[in-house]
Amino acid sequence: MIISLIKKIIPKPVIQFYHFLLAFLGALIFGFPSFSGKIKIIGVTGTNGKTSVIEMINQIFEEAKFKTSLSSSLHFKIDKKEQFNTLRMTTPGRFFLQKFLKKSISSGCQYAILEITSEGIKQYRHKFIKFDIAVFTNLFPEHIESHGSFENYKKAKGQLFAATKDIHIINFDDENSNYFLQFPAKEKWLYTFGDIKENDIKNNNWKLVKAKIISDGYPLIFSIDNIVFRLNLIGVFNIYNALCAISTALSQGISLETCQKALEKFNGVPGRMEKVIDQPFKVFVDYAFTPQALEKVYQTLSSNFKVQGSRLICVLGAAGGGRDKWKRPILGEIAAKYCQEIIITNEDPYDEDPAEIINQVANGAQNADINHQKPIIHKILDRREAIYQALKIAKEGDIVVITGKGCEPSIVIKGKKIPWDDRKVAREEFEKLMTK
Repeated sequence: MIISLIKKIIPKPVIQFYHFLLAFLGALIFGFPSFSGKIKIIGVTGTNGKTSVIEMINQIFEEAKFKTSLSSSLHFKIDKKEQFNTLRMTTPGRFFLQKFLKKSISSGCQYAILEITSEGIKQYRHKFIKFDIAVFTNLFPEHIESHGSFENYKKAKGQLFAATKDIHIINFDDENSNYFLQFPAKEKWLYTFGDIKENDIKNNNWKLVKAKIISDGYPLIFSIDNIVFRLNLIGVFNIYNALCAISTALSQGISLETCQKALEKFNGVPGRMEKVIDQPFKVFVDYAFTPQALEKVYQTLSSNFKVQGSRLICVLGAAGGGRDKWKRPILGEIAAKYCQEIIITNEDPYDEDPAEIINQVANGAQNADINHQKPIIHKILDRREAIYQALKIAKEGDIVVITGKGCEPSIVIKGKKIPWDDRKVAREEFEKLMTK
């Protein structure tokens, strides 16, 4: 509350200068490591899929015998040393990042792969880092209260591309691709499942990576230039993530064959569409907290695992701290569209009234305009109890999906971090249920 009050009192230019100064000091103290010429920096931005793309890029580059480091919402890795990200920040602070890059160079890493968020860009955490490759996954409304509008949110993402002069990797199938194409770069790699006019490619000197989907079930199968890729994952969005990573690899001279070999070994990202229980019903944990990501999760599970008579039982919530209040009823509405039973619970209420957040999500579910039977809606404040009840009502063949946190290591209530892991809690409550 005090920090929020201070932010309101201090003029915006002063806050911006403060963040800029921290970025400069961080780079100065650690010797501007990204400008040393000893490492290439890949910045990955977008609304959804960033962490998965980073993990896929890393898998491919390691297969190609490059030493890599990475920084994501999931973990930090320098060569073979890994550390779980417990900071509750996807893009860490300026001093952390510059120190991370210096350590990466000392460890002989040739590439650093960084997850770059709009919030991080807004606070200049990307400043004084020389990005060699900027990667765009997709763009949907998010962090609107923080940025003031979707346009401002998009412009924040664009700053990464404005700062990167060498190579841009762009999802051409995203409706915002033209915005990111306007930024100058030596090379522009576009990935797509659609059609691009040949003249556009030639006139703009674009490099095109076009894929064809062969199967959108399990495994996912697609091809590029007659080379067939098989992913041990579900969801078409994961084909897009793979195509993004492949395009990044191709820009560095890595062959399609190496990409193929690496991705066939890729078994997903913890907390992203992760199956934690298989029998007598299936339980999945996913990080999805945006409307688009949530809908894709529900669509994927419905099409791949639901059978006649089975139910989708959904545990969800919405973050507090003033984060995107607009989307709370929308999340509820999406859940009502796909789920037969909905359990609305705490996610990360921060300093907000958790009951009010739950009610806002529930209002969306209750007022959803759907053409099938209304789902049964439960409101349970305690997230552990909510997960237990979801498992308790599940029957053989049902699917329980727990969204919003993935494998985040804590839940934040009234400013206090409480150790947490949806996957661990689901397994613990399942064991309790089975021993009763």
